[in-house]
Amino acid sequence: MGPFQIIFNQVSSAELAGLPKDIQLKILGNFKGLPEEAMKTDLTQYGQLHREGHTLYRFRWEEYRIYFERHPLGIQVVRILNRNTVKDFLYRSNLPVPEDRQLESNPEFWKLMDETAR
Repeated sequence: MGPFQIIFNQVSSAELAGLPKDIQLKILGNFKGLPEEAMKTDLTQYGQLHREGHTLYRFRWEEYRIYFERHPLGIQVVRILNRNTVKDFLYRSNLPVPEDRQLESNPEFWKLMDETAR
């Protein structure tokens, strides 16, 4: 396997930088082992959200949800959100299905994720 990178876009980098240093290190520590997993064709152990043939992956660590996607060089972290942010979003959405399906089907969630592309 060649070099592997964890790429933070401008938004996820700012979100990570806004957290206490010990939390930052613990979140980064959760990427341990991800290079091998991300290079596989199957990431079923992570939450998956699908839109227009595109897959966004989610993993949870304590109170945080880290959203990422595959990238030719490794993975790109799209957002790092506090669980309560997502819960509040879901509560305001009033969607009675599992979390990933709620998020996947809600255009407002995708607007939040797409902010990183601007």
